[in-house]
Amino acid sequence: MGIGTGIALFVIGAILAFAVNVDTGGYIDLDLIGYILMGAGVVVALISLVLVLRRRRTDTVERTSVDPGTGERVTRRSLRNDDPIA
Repeated sequence: MGIGTGIALFVIGAILAFAVNVDTGGYIDLDLIGYILMGAGVVVALISLVLVLRRRRTDTVERTSVDPGTGERVTRRSLRNDDPIA
């Protein structure tokens, strides 16, 4: 599920809660279903935002070799950070 799913749930819930006036004979309360879908949409969108903001991946590569000219050990480090927000 993603942010788009949360927005879609919220919109469908708002349509059911505010725009649909259908008499179901008292068996189904479309307003309540609409409010539940709106709440679920907000929760899904917030969880998706938190997961997107927390996702960080860092790859560190360390290579050690011997310099043939001087005989010294040479260590190279490369760091890659995949931040979704710069």
